Amino acid sequence: MDKVSGQRRAVPHLYPPIDPFDQQMLDVGDGHRVYVEQCGRRDGVPVIVVHGGPGGGCSPAMRRYFDPDVYRIVLFDQRGCGRSLPHASIEANTTWDLVADMEKIRETLNIGRWFAFGGSWGATLALIYAQTHPERVLGLILRGVFLMTDPELDWFYGGGAGAFWPDLWARFESLIPEEERDDMIGAYHRRLFSGNLMEETRFARAWANWENALASIESNGFAGEAPGEYARAFSRLENHYFINKGFLTEDTAILNNLHRLRGIPGHIVQGRYDMICPPTSAYKLHKGWFGSRMRMIPQAGHALSEPGITRELVRIMDEIAAEF
Repeated sequence: MDKVSGQRRAVPHLYPPIDPFDQQMLDVGDGHRVYVEQCGRRDGVPVIVVHGGPGGGCSPAMRRYFDPDVYRIVLFDQRGCGRSLPHASIEANTTWDLVADMEKIRETLNIGRWFAFGGSWGATLALIYAQTHPERVLGLILRGVFLMTDPELDWFYGGGAGAFWPDLWARFESLIPEEERDDMIGAYHRRLFSGNLMEETRFARAWANWENALASIESNGFAGEAPGEYARAFSRLENHYFINKGFLTEDTAILNNLHRLRGIPGHIVQGRYDMICPPTSAYKLHKGWFGSRMRMIPQAGHALSEPGITRELVRIMDEIAAEF
């Protein structure tokens, strides 16, 4: 809502930077302490922001999609990520641990129901949380949908995306002997967890660079070299989840449990040219989720920062805010 005219903004944009009013390290058990922050309005409409990866972390920029005069914005670093401790730990670090952590955050902050906002792996985790605790979810706002299925992993680590970026794929593949290239996730896993710090860092940078280079539609194929410590943490955590298929089974797979989302409003924002999470997953989710809305953004890739994706996400959050 425009604070001067009382009219809605014609072109949504990011809100100004804001500082948290609360920051804490929450003991979630298993030796893990999770970083949690709150900003915006203390008695506002609660929304939890679920970052991607697995292995990423929350950032101040993620606060800016929400009107701070309306929303109580909750951000957290998942186990092993960002400021959470122990850093980069894969022990007791599964999808179901993260779902339990989200519930503990909700209970600790005394929130009854909240919206969940997430992209990429953040969309995956938000969906699984909603299917596990549908009574706690006011709605889902998802971007760059990833459903943690074999076809999606095969696309990105089996040569599908490489058909569009053959030069970068050749670089990513060249570090692995030919006899191991039929399972790139497994081949990288052996090197990311070799126990040799230099080797782990080298392969972690290659893993992270392959993903980062394909995130934006404007990419020229080089996204910069990730710092070694960050790359090692991110890549080991992500690979840990991928080699374990997200710790999902046929019974817990997202598409097999869409009935549990019935009655939960859903907004899906998808880049038409997303090279990391192709639109087919978002389309399948939308078609099977009664009442969901999907907006395919032309001339957009995967990144949260894509201008068309940013505009649509802010527009949706403003639209929801107007209902409260």
